[in-house]
Amino acid sequence: MTDNRPTVAVFRPDDERLETAVELLESLDVKPIADPMLSVEPTGAQPRTDAAVVIFTSKTGAELVADDWTPGDATVCAIGEPTAEALRANGIEVDVVPETYSSSGLVDALGEQVDGLGVEVARSDHGSDVLLDGLESAGAYVHETVLYRLVRPEEAGESVQLAVDGTLDAALFTSSLTVEHFLAIAGERGQREAVIDGVADAVVGTIGEPTRETASEQGIAVDVVPETAEFEALATEAVDELDR
Repeated sequence: MTDNRPTVAVFRPDDERLETAVELLESLDVKPIADPMLSVEPTGAQPRTDAAVVIFTSKTGAELVADDWTPGDATVCAIGEPTAEALRANGIEVDVVPETYSSSGLVDALGEQVDGLGVEVARSDHGSDVLLDGLESAGAYVHETVLYRLVRPEEAGESVQLAVDGTLDAALFTSSLTVEHFLAIAGERGQREAVIDGVADAVVGTIGEPTRETASEQGIAVDVVPETAEFEALATEAVDELDR
């Protein structure tokens, strides 16, 4: 039987996040194209224990430290509710979650509270300088610990060929790095312009303004940016756009 459902590419890491994303897209009556553009390589590092403020920027980072790290008297900050929930699930109390789930949103939330304090930022090797620069400008003494590296899986790229063939109906980018890896594969295949032309006819969704900006700078027009930085919102709004 021919599957005539719209094809929607999802680029989440190949773990429970990809499984959950595929299940959600299936429930929305579209055909998921599971094309993980990121793979997580833990470094084994742990956040410092002498900082007054400790910041986690992702659910992945929160899960990696859950069994071996305790905050002591530190103020714990999480960018996004999924990150906060991962910390709480392992008994780590979260003190600050910014209303805007972004680096700039957290800097705004902390404001002058970090002036003169040691701040530990625990995250991936692809974190934005916006957070570090913003904290330093607020007077903090900032230290960064890389908890994991984000690399491109060798098998990634099914969605790239679909875009070239004009059979990709939507693409859901969850970080700037997913955009960069998607286009890097296209470039290595000599198909960059064909891919950009292909996604021009598709619904493109991104989580967050930084991801939208990366896509736009690379020549990809973005149609959907949900107000909340959550995959469910991204998928739902993108499918609604497809229906229109």
